[in-house]
Amino acid sequence: MTTNSNTDQLVLVTGGSGFIAVHCILQLLNAGYRVRTTIRSLDREPEVRAMMRKGGVEAGHRLSFITADLNSDTHWNEATEGCSYVLHAASPTPLKAYKHEDEMIIPAREGVVRVLRASRGSGVRRVVLTSAFGAVVYGHPPRTTPFTEKDWTVTTGKVPPYQKSKTLAERAAWEFVKKEGGPELSVVNPVTVMGPVLGPDYSHSIYLIRNLLEGTMPGCPKINSAFVDVRDVADLHLRAMTNPVANGERFIATAGESIWLIEVARILKRAMGKAAAKVPVKELPNFLLRIAGLRDPTVKSMVPLLGLVMNTTNEKAVSMLGWSPRPTEEAIIAAAESLVRLELIK
Repeated sequence: MTTNSNTDQLVLVTGGSGFIAVHCILQLLNAGYRVRTTIRSLDREPEVRAMMRKGGVEAGHRLSFITADLNSDTHWNEATEGCSYVLHAASPTPLKAYKHEDEMIIPAREGVVRVLRASRGSGVRRVVLTSAFGAVVYGHPPRTTPFTEKDWTVTTGKVPPYQKSKTLAERAAWEFVKKEGGPELSVVNPVTVMGPVLGPDYSHSIYLIRNLLEGTMPGCPKINSAFVDVRDVADLHLRAMTNPVANGERFIATAGESIWLIEVARILKRAMGKAAAKVPVKELPNFLLRIAGLRDPTVKSMVPLLGLVMNTTNEKAVSMLGWSPRPTEEAIIAAAESLVRLELIK
């Protein structure tokens, strides 16, 4: 689907080795755009190009690389120079061994301001920020009505550091645009991202599927989540990038209603045959998780989520931007099949 009218337009995608970023680059190249991407070290260029090939695109000179880090001002002006649009997908990933939440919060918040400031200086038309459903859903009393784009995570409550970093970074982006003026801003808030993995570097959300397939958990915690395919997240970024009505708006990217983890396990059991032999099919009682959480920090991070309904809606993205995501089940199976195909399951 190459459109010649896009070939004179350059788009910057930040964090080019990331799961969402790689799929954004693929779709931009397929739509005829030239792409520049930031990576922390140029050593990773061959890896990103290999993922492009795995996704069916020989990028050649249409894809270029520049080093830039969210913690430093260096190279951001050069990165944004000559770009019509910026997709800001880079963000510090969740750290297990962090000493203080600021290790995630400060780079995320300062990084988004660096990107917006450089974009404004370079005359970039619009920035699309990859935020997260985590900037919407935490700190609220239990509810049955779906969360929408009007909801914001309440950061004064007990919010995990990664989700807090995404919330404060998105707040900082809206604040910058309001105070400083320009560039236009649109935000995508994905739920748990599934879909095809193209290499060994994939998002932390895919570990959920890997852990289920490897049988690392004796059962499924009573955790509820909505899911979305990474290809549809990338598609929503491109729609938010060019559609005039997307300016000043945030869009939740979800395939549909939330489901419980036990239902994810059942989907894998039905679809994956022998590869799903170790997938647990019983639900763990909440008290067991609370006890295990006293010893295991990973389990402890799940405890506040036990029994919470994380339902949301894609109505805004569908009605305003004509977005049409794949079903939840398809997104989950695509993630599992790619992990097996790339031999990433132990």
